[in-house]
Amino acid sequence: MDQRTPPQTEEGWYVLHDCRRIDWDAWRDAPDRTRDRALSEGIDFLEGYESLADSEAGQTAVYTVMGHKADIMILHLRPTMADLDAAERHFEQTEFAAFTERAYSYVSVTEASGYTEKAREYFEGDVDDDSGLAQYIQSRLHPDVPDAEFVCFYPMSKRREPDQNWYDTSFEERAAHIKRHGDIGRGYGGKVNQMIGGSIGFDDWEWGITLWSDQMTHIKELLTEMRFDPSTSKFAEFGQFYVGRRFDPADLPAVLSGHRVPTESTAGGHEASAHATATEAGTDHGSGHAGDADGHGNAHPGRPGEGDHPHTEETADADHPTGRDTDGSDHTDEDSSSGHSGGRPDVSGDFEEVEDAAGRLGRLGLQAGEAYDAGDYALVFHSSADAEDLVEAVGELAESFDHYDRHVATTVRAQSGQSYVVSIWTAKEAAETAAGFLGDLDGIEERVGGQLGEPSEDEADSSGEQTAASSQSIREELDAEGVYAGQPHGEDVYALVVYSEADTETLADDVADLRSAFDRYDTHVRTTIYRDPDSATTAVASLWDTEDAAGTASDYLTDLPGIVRRQGEGDGFGTMGMFYTVKPEHREEFVEKFDTVGGLLADMDGHRETALLANRDDENDMFIASQWDSKEDAMAFFRSDAFSDTVSWGRDVLADRPRHVFLA
Repeated sequence: MDQRTPPQTEEGWYVLHDCRRIDWDAWRDAPDRTRDRALSEGIDFLEGYESLADSEAGQTAVYTVMGHKADIMILHLRPTMADLDAAERHFEQTEFAAFTERAYSYVSVTEASGYTEKAREYFEGDVDDDSGLAQYIQSRLHPDVPDAEFVCFYPMSKRREPDQNWYDTSFEERAAHIKRHGDIGRGYGGKVNQMIGGSIGFDDWEWGITLWSDQMTHIKELLTEMRFDPSTSKFAEFGQFYVGRRFDPADLPAVLSGHRVPTESTAGGHEASAHATATEAGTDHGSGHAGDADGHGNAHPGRPGEGDHPHTEETADADHPTGRDTDGSDHTDEDSSSGHSGGRPDVSGDFEEVEDAAGRLGRLGLQAGEAYDAGDYALVFHSSADAEDLVEAVGELAESFDHYDRHVATTVRAQSGQSYVVSIWTAKEAAETAAGFLGDLDGIEERVGGQLGEPSEDEADSSGEQTAASSQSIREELDAEGVYAGQPHGEDVYALVVYSEADTETLADDVADLRSAFDRYDTHVRTTIYRDPDSATTAVASLWDTEDAAGTASDYLTDLPGIVRRQGEGDGFGTMGMFYTVKPEHREEFVEKFDTVGGLLADMDGHRETALLANRDDENDMFIASQWDSKEDAMAFFRSDAFSDTVSWGRDVLADRPRHVFLA
């Protein structure tokens, strides 16, 4: 029988999963002075390794472990085996180690394999080191440990039974399995992070898989779906699973005392480092595994370079040409990483900037006003490959780019027997990042980019300034009428409201996931579910500090289940009275007053509808949504005596000053 072809691989950082069991009897019996020293040395060790005091690169994180298998897990990633060896022996020198015994450990090395065509080009040296693909694979080999709440680790091997022998299948069959497996993983992008560690010759299994997520059910759903894929059902064997929650080293006393982590001092991030005493740690040694923590993971699976066991991929800049995170805001990976980046590379590409970009597009049949707007930014990459051979790969890139608002178009053009790839974006910085991926296409030679003229004042207005000016004008008019409009505490707020017919509890779960993603960004104010007792629909209101952020978030809000309409769509003019925070003792009175005003509104010219909605989690927080035929009709009401009287009355029953918000 012929020997099968193994995939090419490249290795990165060495990995140690060190699972420890606490000797609770010894801990309870130890004097306070000994426990104080153990906690101090344990915190110093963990904080030192998380801050890379021992190495120029790598990652370290510590987790509780739920169940009987262990109590804590220390995860080390380091450039050399010697670094891991030293970390193991260094821990044993601490007083804290005396109260632990090793329950389990696993040694591996991060790995990328060449099953996809693009990955094989990388391993064969056909891809530049500074290309997007090369840098992406390097980011898989030198990953960030995400600041997600949950971790799940397990070892696995491929089956070698007579009728189910992974290693006796052809390279092509294995590659097909890997692709299908990766396709499943792609569905969990933004929910689950993964690190693959190859361990043939390192440990008892062939791979060590580490998954991270802010919801363990996401990991369960991912693995459940993959169990039904033939690459798993026919060829996979698994070891024990270890599940835990990340905690800050400064919370070690709380873990030892069975208290909820993170504690208040560390809930905002891995910043607190005060060493608690043994008295604070107590002698109640409960598991310390309960509670909820905030963290954020992000993943984009199934990219080039995945190995024999892909689930999802590390942050996957390769799928995010604008650097935009799960919630659509313009943030880079640096915003969401925890601790040291470990040298994660930028995936942007180089090109020569030219002044005649518009002329080049014109010669390729792409004209202003049709293919692009003045002020957009274009990349024009020349390729020695045939245009027909580029179409599929460029189409896949264009499909990925289309997820981002800044993408205008990406296409293949042919002229005089030459092939060109054109990619148009509304911003240069987005084009710069996309260039890294365009540069990986076959035969790319000349690479140029440039701005496509200057936008006229009218065009600039149409892309955002007109809306901003209009909103400001309205706010100024309302201010003149004594209404606080849009700038509480010195900052603007932009609002989006969508309406859903979905079951409220189902909607609440999805909104909680979305809110968790939005909370990563400073521009997010809040996202809240509001109920209208007179309607079968439920409203979701999302407030943002900037108009751009609100506009981007709208794409994700409209993906919520059961969405039937969005406030402000269609003709007419919409206003929202936000932050009607009613003093609890006046809530019933406020609702009665609204009914009275509603009767007056029904008789006003141009009024279509007005609804009072209450926060699902706080009935005293309300907003009022109104729809009018025109801005002039709405302003007529705001200038009326009825509205003035209502504002005066509200000062006595409201806990905070409301404001009117105009839709982004």
